[in-house]
Amino acid sequence: MNQTLDIPILDEQIELCRQGNAKAYHFVYNRYAKVMLNSSMRILNNLADAEDMVQEAFVDAFKKLDSFTYKSPFEAWLRRIVINKSISFLRKKKSIWVDLTTVATADKSDDDRVDEDLFNYEVQRVKKAIEQLPENYKLVFNLYALDGLPQEEIGLLLGIAHNNVRIQYHRAKKKILELLEKEVCYEN
Repeated sequence: MNQTLDIPILDEQIELCRQGNAKAYHFVYNRYAKVMLNSSMRILNNLADAEDMVQEAFVDAFKKLDSFTYKSPFEAWLRRIVINKSISFLRKKKSIWVDLTTVATADKSDDDRVDEDLFNYEVQRVKKAIEQLPENYKLVFNLYALDGLPQEEIGLLLGIAHNNVRIQYHRAKKKILELLEKEVCYEN
């Protein structure tokens, strides 16, 4: 689809959804289901659970379409619903969050080195390393690096301090780098 035509067509479909048009619901669902499933999978790491959360998110989104005001793109609004549902599901499973706010953070130069080194590896190897992270690190890393949520918002979603999000993100990057370096050592 042409980018310039894409937004008005989507807006038209959203308005039709507000009127209860079944074809419009189908159009919007088909347009975003896979993207939303990917976001949920990065959080839950379980296909069945992620599929359930996406279905629940779409049901909620369609019920609450009147609260969608076009201040942000529909995709971003829907993604927040999916992320909130997925995080709530994790909380129900009683995921344990370690409070790291008392731990000293590394200096910025170390942080910059990790960023540069991290992107020197192949994408598949990085994905494999991300999957090996502890759940809380993986969740924070995915929400920040892959879903693009601000750290302050991640803290609010997870009920943890912004500083804790920053520390967990930093530690996740370091752990990914360690796992990748360890893999290189085993290959040689």
